[in-house]
Amino acid sequence: MEQEKIKKRKIMLIGTGFVGMSFAYTMLNERGIDEMVLVDVNTDKAEGEAMDLNDGLVYANSKMKIKAGSYEEDAADTDVCVLTAGAAQKPGQSRLELVKINANITKGVCESLKANGFHGILLVANNPADIMTYVAWKTIGLPQNQVIGSGTVLDTARLRHSLSRFLGFADSNIHAYIMGEHGDSSFVPWIHTYIGCKSLLEYLDENNISLQELQDIYIEVRDKAYAIIERKKATYYGIGYALKRIVDAILNNEHCILPVSSYQNGEYNRSGLFIGTPSVVGSNGIERIMTLPLNENDQNRFNASFDTLEKTIRDNLGDIIDLD
Repeated sequence: MEQEKIKKRKIMLIGTGFVGMSFAYTMLNERGIDEMVLVDVNTDKAEGEAMDLNDGLVYANSKMKIKAGSYEEDAADTDVCVLTAGAAQKPGQSRLELVKINANITKGVCESLKANGFHGILLVANNPADIMTYVAWKTIGLPQNQVIGSGTVLDTARLRHSLSRFLGFADSNIHAYIMGEHGDSSFVPWIHTYIGCKSLLEYLDENNISLQELQDIYIEVRDKAYAIIERKKATYYGIGYALKRIVDAILNNEHCILPVSSYQNGEYNRSGLFIGTPSVVGSNGIERIMTLPLNENDQNRFNASFDTLEKTIRDNLGDIIDLD
């Protein structure tokens, strides 16, 4: 009997800019990945980046194959495709202002993936992430669970780090999520935040710390991208690691909870769009959305964030994708 062929684990990165290559660099030490393919409209850039990454493999834990590739040769047998191609956010520019430019780029990429038989998990990370995830899903024709946005994974990491420094606990003991749009209308459901197994709100009462102090930390976290862009023109290391975390969860079938951008089917009383909510991520993509009971204030914040995305899509994308 012919020996059964062992399935390889293959990643495709689309877009070799700062964000894409920060993600690719984090994957060098990742064991168990057989191949990483770089795709870019600038083929010379993709080839040069592949050459540079290969130089580091001799000192890395991984022995994966890294190459510049194409949709035609590589889409059909790719397990996870990470889409970072798009225009970068400029100083003073909101993520939502990028919508038309990046929607056209996302649509073109997904048309190429679809035409060449891609059927894996698509992870979308170009801005505005929630809207681009919607554009990707409408274009590529994959089930809802197989299209994931980077959501508020990075925002949540920033929040946990800032809270850990303020409260004096390890990052790993801060259990808090930012929900909603990856952008200015996001929010923290403080009633669902914990230090280890202890309610954060209880801890605040016991230690005479006002919730406003934490809300001020959230505002700083929410605006952190603007502060970084003002100083160094772009953000990429943090999102690179956030993307790695999501890809690890998919490839290792972790069933872990991450606040990715997931398609809503009424879990938070809204439907039809992708938005950042705590979701179980595994080998099938989004396994399920974790539904938290929101108080009236937080539900209103969620609705406002959802409405912001819905209006931006309706006002800008009718000539790019089918909105029905």
